[in-house]
Parts: sequence; structure tokens; C-alpha cells
Amino acid sequence: MFEFGRDLRKLFEKARESDDLGWLELIGADLVEAEARREAVDAGRVSCTRPFDSWMRASALWREHARRTGRRESLERAARCASDAAHHTTTPDQTAAVAIESGEIHLLRFDLFGGPAALTAALSDAQSLTAERPVTRAAAAALHARLCARRARLSGEPSTLLDAAALLDAALHGARALPPMVGDELRLDRAALALEAGVARRDGRLLDQAGRDLRALIETASPDYRPLTRARALALAGAGLMALAELARNDAAKAQGQALFDAAADQFTPDHSPLDWVAVRMARAQSDTPLLLLAEAEALSREPGLILGALARERRMAAEAALAEAMTDIATLSGLEAVVRRRLQDGPRTEPLDWAADQIGMAHLAMAKARLTSTEPRSVGLMLAEALETAREWGAPSLMQRAVLATPETVARA
Repeated sequence: MFEFGRDLRKLFEKARESDDLGWLELIGADLVEAEARREAVDAGRVSCTRPFDSWMRASALWREHARRTGRRESLERAARCASDAAHHTTTPDQTAAVAIESGEIHLLRFDLFGGPAALTAALSDAQSLTAERPVTRAAAAALHARLCARRARLSGEPSTLLDAAALLDAALHGARALPPMVGDELRLDRAALALEAGVARRDGRLLDQAGRDLRALIETASPDYRPLTRARALALAGAGLMALAELARNDAAKAQGQALFDAAADQFTPDHSPLDWVAVRMARAQSDTPLLLLAEAEALSREPGLILGALARERRMAAEAALAEAMTDIATLSGLEAVVRRRLQDGPRTEPLDWAADQIGMAHLAMAKARLTSTEPRSVGLMLAEALETAREWGAPSLMQRAVLATPETVARA
């Protein structure tokens, strides 16, 4: 009988020895976790001949598992493995490699849970590097550029965005000696930065640059070998096209954007990479998104404090409020309000972004109930203002946008 686990290990035996972990895209999140556990166990054995390499690989595997599932525990395991690798360094380049891995963990923590302090910690790690080999210096430059791109997107200042774009250009040029997945990540970051700045400034040059990067990624990332990279590029292209369609009020472009999201979702299944699936759903989500899909997205991203989890919760509450209002079901609205109020009363035990999502959700419910009862909703402006400020403080612009969209015109004018 074909033994899937054993034969899969044989199939990837050579791939395990490679520095490029792109092969992980072929296996699901559960198998990534199994690989990470196996590598960490091997690294901890007294008989391990290359403990530094094994601990570093275990850290990268746990980091990939966290990226796909949003589990804090996996991020912490990655950090512990990197710390264990630091105990086995014998050269300045190995010390630099541990610092780079630590910076990658901080960067992912920010991407998943927000908190600009994570970016500051990662930049501190990146700026203190003293690498000797060109390949290590290239890896450090790639990390530094990606961190600066995230800080630039938070600030939104044109000069900062341009500086970050220049750093990404330079890092991409020097990444030729690095594993292909590093170049892919740099291109995705450069495309995201160019799209955001291009849409905001109506800059055709930046939009063309983003289009070239995404087209190159989609063409080179085969669905048979790099399905997740391809899906991320398709989803980003869809988000950019939808934003432009909104500005131009172009229904044909909007339909093309939706088609790109559908193509991204077709690249993998929810269990293969739960957070990628949720990210596509949240980016694609319109007012007519089925409540069942939003509930599934919320279930796949329940880790406390997760940005995507907060977005999924807020979208699900907005959909439930709209459905109850359409059915003139005041009892259901009151019941939903009671559930959210109990969560809000937890206070310090609630993660800030989850709290912000609940504030926006409560505002949706209060406004729906007020419209049905012909009364004025109370404290809606305050709820949304506090949610907006919390999302800004934690570096979650997508949640900030949801708070702005939920704000009634009368409150916005005031």
C-alpha cells in the first residue's frame, strides 16, 4: 500500500537540503507543522552533526506554519529555534543569519498581529548586522527593505514611500544569489507599495511598475509548484484592479478584478493555507458575500489578536446586522448586541484589534436597530472613533478602513 507520509518524505529528501523552501508550497499546513516538529527534534539530538543548520531550518518551517495558520504558538516556536541556533554559531555570518531570521519573525508578527513595535524590533536586528559573505549581506538588505516598506505604508508620506521603493529595487537587484522565494517576496512587497502609492496619487508609472511585477510573478509561479505565490500575486492584482475600477466607476474592470480573486482562490484549498484563503475572501468581500463564507473565514482565523481574524469577525457581524435589518428582526439584533457587549466587558482580557472589531460590529448593530425603531443610535461616533484610533495605533489600515466605511455621513460631517 502507498504510505503517503513515508513516500512524501522520500520525495522531498533532496529539497530539504536546499536553502530554498519554496517546495513547502506543495504541502498543506498540517504537513508543514509535521516537518517543523521533525526538524526541531532532529536539531535537538546529541547526534545532530549540523545543529546550527537544523535549528535555522526548524525556525523557518515554524515561521511558514505561522504564516499560513496565524498561530502565535508557531511564531514562538520559531523564535525559540532561532535562539537555539544562536547557541551554535561559529562565524560572524552565522550570527548575522540568526539576526536575519529573528527579524523575519518580527516582520511576520507585525503582518499577522500588527503592533509597530514589532517593526522597530526587527529594524534594530537588521541594522546591527555585520555580515562577511555577499549572500548574507544580500539577505540582510532584503529584510531591511521589506521592513522599511511596511513602515512607509504606515506613514503614507510620499518621500518615505519613494525611499522604501528604492530600497526594494536595490534589494531585488542583489537578491539574485538568494533563493527564488526571497525575490518573490520582494516583488510582492514592491508591487503592493507601488499599487498603494499609485492609486493614492493617480500615478500611472507606479501602477505600471506594479503591473509588471505581478505579471512576472504570475507567469513564473507555476500552479503546479508555487500555488501560494501565484495566488498571492493574483489576489494583489485583483485588489489593485478593483481599487482602480472603483475610482473610474468601471464595471468591466470590476468584473476582471473579481475574476482574478476567483483565480487566486482556485489555486489552493482552505486547509492548505487557511490564512491565504481568508485573505482572498476578505480582499474580495463585497456586500453580497454569503454569510456562510464569512463565518468560515472567521472560524479559520480565530487566533486572538489576528488582524485577519478581526476583519472576518467585523465583516460577519456587519452581514448579520444587514440580514436582521432586512428581515425587520429586532429581537435578533438585540441578541447579537448582548453577545458583543459581553465580549467588550472583558476589557483587558480582549486583544486590542478584536476589541476594535467588536466596536465596529456594535456600531453596525446599533445603527440597524435605530433604523428599524426610528430612533437615534447612541455613542456610534465614539465607538467608531475609538476603533479607528486603536486600529491606527496597532498598524491595521484595513480595519481602519472598515471603521471609516461604517461611519454614518452625519457623524463624518460633524
